[in-house]
Amino acid sequence: MTNKLNWIDRTLLQIAPKFTAERLAWKTHVRTYYDSGNSERLNAGWTPINTTAEATNQGERDRIRSRARDLERNSDVAEAILSTFERNVISTGFRLQAKVLDKKGNDDETLNAQIEELFSQWCKAKNCDIAERSSFLEMQAMAMRRIKVDGGFIFIKSYQGTGNLPFCLQMREVDDIDGAMYSSGLKVGNRIINGIEVNEYNKQMAFWLRTTTPDGLYTIRSTRIDAKNVIYLNKLKRPSQIREISELAITSGRIRDINEFVEAVSIKERILACLSVFIKKITPSGTIGRGTGTVTTGKDGQVAAPTRTIAPGIISELSPGEDVQVVNPNGQATNAKEFIMFQQRLAGSGQGISYESVSRDLSQVNYSSARQGLLEDQSTYKVWQLFFIEKFLDEVYKEFIISAVITNQLDIKDFWLDKEKYLKHSWIAPGWSWIDPLKEVKANETALNTGQTTLAELSAQRGQDWKEVLTQLKKEKDYKDKLGLVTTTTGGTNNAGKTDTTAP
Repeated sequence: MTNKLNWIDRTLLQIAPKFTAERLAWKTHVRTYYDSGNSERLNAGWTPINTTAEATNQGERDRIRSRARDLERNSDVAEAILSTFERNVISTGFRLQAKVLDKKGNDDETLNAQIEELFSQWCKAKNCDIAERSSFLEMQAMAMRRIKVDGGFIFIKSYQGTGNLPFCLQMREVDDIDGAMYSSGLKVGNRIINGIEVNEYNKQMAFWLRTTTPDGLYTIRSTRIDAKNVIYLNKLKRPSQIREISELAITSGRIRDINEFVEAVSIKERILACLSVFIKKITPSGTIGRGTGTVTTGKDGQVAAPTRTIAPGIISELSPGEDVQVVNPNGQATNAKEFIMFQQRLAGSGQGISYESVSRDLSQVNYSSARQGLLEDQSTYKVWQLFFIEKFLDEVYKEFIISAVITNQLDIKDFWLDKEKYLKHSWIAPGWSWIDPLKEVKANETALNTGQTTLAELSAQRGQDWKEVLTQLKKEKDYKDKLGLVTTTTGGTNNAGKTDTTAP
């Protein structure tokens, strides 16, 4: 301790030890400006190590992933979280809107319709998946689930498809990344970090993926795949992060606590529901004398009492000297519901969603709280939808268009002269319904009439194309006019050929 003191403290220690000790204690107490930064008794065991993101994650990445997968297989709470994201982020899929303009600056309806139809056909499993097993929608749902559980997912761009276009996708798990690869023999400045080759700026240059045999076993050889042919979906939380980490890392411990608690409560209730009967022998059975009685021994050599069973409606006589004692335990798990709700609420909030979304329990909400919770949940889902659009869908669309032009599926003469013009598009993310549609419709009507929103924005919130909405309305109106039906002010019809202005 003396070596850590300055010369003033060492001098005072020789003259006034008690005063010096009090002085040092005071200095230690006031040295930190944050309560979380002091090293007093309450924080004495809180000594984390500050390292780069990759150094932090690499030692526990595989263990966390395997535990998250175990929860995925065996925990209904974990499955509730995963299915919630699948339902709300991916749902029925993202809808493509081609945005190619003609020479006059208007939408090229013919070409856009051709692109959207061709893409709709490509989304089928036999066209988009090199293994011809999953449709494009199923790929997105699987990617969402694997990102939450494994931390990431890999799509390999392939041009060996046998469908309507040669471009297709191969799905690979993050387990395939060979973390044992070394950086020897690489280009100067490049290095391999846990299976991903990066340059001096940590830009991904290539992925080293382990080769598998048809039965799923890994071979010794690993294949280098250029990064431009890989779509690696993972969310970075720090600039120094290279590889993925499970999104369930922060909540997996709590989910496991719920499982353990539920199992313990279940076992307790099963025990409490049992009726046990013990036979009490007043006089020992057997014949008087050495070695004349029958003795039952267990596996450990100890004397074991004979076990008898009871069945419903049975009538049995006891042996002489035997009495019956009934053990009927009482009690119940009175706090199980509150504990599970609290833990489930924390598990949901750790993933950015409400307890109601995870548990499907709406018994403790009113309209206002349910709507506010829904808005907060939708903010979480929108972030993930934007992630899929920017990191996955846009990249797939670009390769799709290029493949269609090369194979003459799309006849665009000047494509290579103005490629960006023909790559313009947008995605309509899946929408959501509201708790009280009437209130929302009135609010939307007011916002639309006052210029605070547009039909395109309102339609996109429901996952619809505003042009298709107007086209469908026009078709319905023309068909009603053909049948002689007149639309009322409230959206109803009559068959008298007159406008019905009667309010309901």
